[in-house]
Amino acid sequence: MRLSRAAEYAVRCMLYLSIAGKGILVSRRTVAGEMDIPGQFLGKIAQQLARAGLIEIIQGAKGGFRLMVMPADLTLLSVIEAVIGEISLNDCILRPESCDRSQACKVHLVWENVRKQLRESLRKATFATLITETPALPQD
Repeated sequence: MRLSRAAEYAVRCMLYLSIAGKGILVSRRTVAGEMDIPGQFLGKIAQQLARAGLIEIIQGAKGGFRLMVMPADLTLLSVIEAVIGEISLNDCILRPESCDRSQACKVHLVWENVRKQLRESLRKATFATLITETPALPQD
């Protein structure tokens, strides 16, 4: 499995907002510049994060993004799945009807166990933990 560019950028965005803190307004330009995210791509990602209730988007010249969840309650799983949907290694796990062999497949249970372990690891990784273990971001 490979993390999509969108998911990677979403994690970077949420990491920066978590460092700023819940409810703190940070300009889109600042997030894009500091986290090396293309501005237009950030706009699309932010919409998905907002739909998931993780951030609020404030429009206008003095607008930006505001974290809506405490970093201790924000997980890598929630951010990644807000952008890419539910994590799965292959179609047969999320949509068993897509494979005629799902019931007899010798590796189906392995894929399901790996998926569960991955999701659990990402669920345990909170942004509060990440920001305490991550070097401080450069200041302007």
